[in-house]
Amino acid sequence: KQTLRVIAHHREPVVYAGKEGLSPPLLMSLEAALKAHELIKIKIGQNCPLDRNAAAEELVQATGAALVQVIGRMIVLYRPNPDLPVAKQILLP
Repeated sequence: KQTLRVIAHHREPVVYAGKEGLSPPLLMSLEAALKAHELIKIKIGQNCPLDRNAAAEELVQATGAALVQVIGRMIVLYRPNPDLPVAKQILLP
C-alpha cells in the first residue's frame, strides 16, 4: 500500500462524486477509469450525501478494487488490469 500511496500522491482525481452520490453513471465512469489507469483518485464533493468512509466501502464493493487510502475528501483505489500495455501497468515490488 505504501508504494501505491507514493505513486498516487501526484495524480489528480479522475472521478468526482457529487450530490447524486454513487449513481450508476458514476460507477460506469469509475470502471472505465480503473481499466485505463489501474490506480485512481476519487474526490468526494462537499454536497455528496455519503460519508467518505462509507463511500469508500461502497466503491470497493461495487468495483472489486483495493482501497489504498482515504485522506480528507479523497479516496484512492487500485485494481490491476493485465490487458494494459506493460508500459502503462503499475509494477509492484
